[in-house]
Amino acid sequence: MEILFLILVLCVATYIFAPNDKKPRQQHKPPPETQSPPAPSPSSAEPHRPKAPPQSQQRKKVDHAPPPPIPSSMELKGKAWVIDGDTIVVNKCKIRLAGIDAPELDQPWGQKSKWEMVKLCKGQVITVALTGETSYDRLVGTCYLPDGRDLGAEIIRAGLALDGGVFSKGKYKDLEDPEMRRKLRGYGRWR
Repeated sequence: MEILFLILVLCVATYIFAPNDKKPRQQHKPPPETQSPPAPSPSSAEPHRPKAPPQSQQRKKVDHAPPPPIPSSMELKGKAWVIDGDTIVVNKCKIRLAGIDAPELDQPWGQKSKWEMVKLCKGQVITVALTGETSYDRLVGTCYLPDGRDLGAEIIRAGLALDGGVFSKGKYKDLEDPEMRRKLRGYGRWR
């Protein structure tokens, strides 16, 4: 029993007093200089560079990946995974449906819009005609079902998305339910 106790004490002591290489050692940093650097002489060869704006005035970066490269064929084809009412993934590329605007998932009608898109895409091979544009981390394109129906038109006919206005140049405007804009007023771009 005494031997076990002695081994336990040795293990604890070794653990406590052994150097820990896993933790980075804190280094002493010198205090920031309070004096401004000397002004460059007018005869210096380096041109004057303007100072960067203070951190509070700099533009904040958006946290998203860059869009994938646009394929040279300008077309994708494959099964779709639905993210929301106007975004799907085909062949590991996020696609923003061109010319439509659906509510976000956390807005009223957002979940219904997504699940309508799931019903439309389930088990189907989707063909995407890319426009060459990007939106955040997504490629933009018009998506078609195997029978030739436009996914954007179908989700608008279902009353769960709106014509994208400037982006669609009114392509889907005649498919909108007149009550839809009133129902979605105050959400997204419809304010």
